Amino acid sequence: MRIIILGAGQVGGTLAEHLAGEDNDITVVDTDSRRLRELQDRLDLRTLQGSGSHPQILGKAGADDADMLVAVTNSDEINMIACQVGYSLFNIPTRIARVREPDYLARDQLLFSREAVPIDVLISPESLITQGIKRLLQYPGALQVLDFADGRVQLVAVKARYGGALVGQRIRTLREHLPDIDLRVAAIFRKEQPIMPDGDTVIEAEDEVFFIAARPDIRQVMAELRRLDRPYKRIIIAGGGNIGARLATSIEGHYQVKIIEQNMARCEHLSQQLHGSTILHGNASDRELLIEENIEATDVFLALTNDEEANVMASMLAKKLGARTVITLINNSAYVDLVQGGLIDIALSPQQSTISALLTHVRRGDVVSVHSLRRGAAEALEAIAHGDMDSSRVVGRRVDELALPAGTSVGAVVRGEQVIMAHHDTVIADGDHVILFVADKKAVRAVEKLFQLGIGFI
Repeated sequence: MRIIILGAGQVGGTLAEHLAGEDNDITVVDTDSRRLRELQDRLDLRTLQGSGSHPQILGKAGADDADMLVAVTNSDEINMIACQVGYSLFNIPTRIARVREPDYLARDQLLFSREAVPIDVLISPESLITQGIKRLLQYPGALQVLDFADGRVQLVAVKARYGGALVGQRIRTLREHLPDIDLRVAAIFRKEQPIMPDGDTVIEAEDEVFFIAARPDIRQVMAELRRLDRPYKRIIIAGGGNIGARLATSIEGHYQVKIIEQNMARCEHLSQQLHGSTILHGNASDRELLIEENIEATDVFLALTNDEEANVMASMLAKKLGARTVITLINNSAYVDLVQGGLIDIALSPQQSTISALLTHVRRGDVVSVHSLRRGAAEALEAIAHGDMDSSRVVGRRVDELALPAGTSVGAVVRGEQVIMAHHDTVIADGDHVILFVADKKAVRAVEKLFQLGIGFI
């Protein structure tokens, strides 16, 4: 596939890294020659210096025969114009753009269409982060919660704790503890190393366990891996920017929400916009303010400002003062591993969320959903099986007959409305949505090929 990526920042560079080794022809365009040099030194791709919205630059980048344009520069306007130019002058089949300005997003149905700004796939990091936080709030104790098959199946990551019924037990005992629930343990990360589990694998305290189950069964499974945390009620959000405001709008009817915001004008705007939240003017790193607002009784402290250093400091202070769970926005995904797991319970990266959304649309083999796991080291995919035994490498075959690359497992199969937890003798049918866990992202290309139709299919 010939792909032009506009923007060599963290998102564009990471996307190029994911795709360059997967038999793609990648060209990255940016105005920053240093960033381009760094990418070219590490990856097998072409680079071009210039503005991605200029027709001449797009032409030099190979827009005439490009299959896809991915516009992820820091400018919404450049991303939008680039898609317009790519469509009007070069007829690039698929155009993807990152857009962050809420005023554009509020009018997306009218604005982003072939008759107006022709963007096929609109990526909003703020929206993705908000959705991710809402899922985490639904399942206290979860490190990551991902939806598949329109939410019928979820992949959840939890840290096994002392006191959990399954800690120190073999995975095969799941059936005894949960006789009415079918689930799969997709992977275990122990001391940062992946383990592909089987029935004899023993779950240890502090293991990061990824399991797949139907949505209604998630809470019961979590209760077996750790003492079930009580539901969240009291939430403090540090930062009333786009993400903080969007999140508060969507949750204030279900939780007691307070927002701490430094900018007085922004506080006044939020007080008019939000009707079920308390708006506090102040600094989230102010110890006295946090104590005054009963931080020790707070269930979740969310640091969502644009300043990641301020987020980290406020989060560490809130945790030390007694906040039960601390979730922190980290713009530099390289820092996530450094802070998560200590005083900070969960670190969220907008870049990583954006990458997951982008990969969903650039993967091949009818892959309809992709989620980046373990800060990009692993992936979970939802692929649709098509064809028959003559034209497909998966249809009509049992799970244990699939030529899966090492470190890859099938977690679940969704057939219509039916959720089937995958076992060795589960047979894949035409139209099945297959949920796979790939412990090493290098194996993703092999998984894609597995789900591509052979030449015999008509």
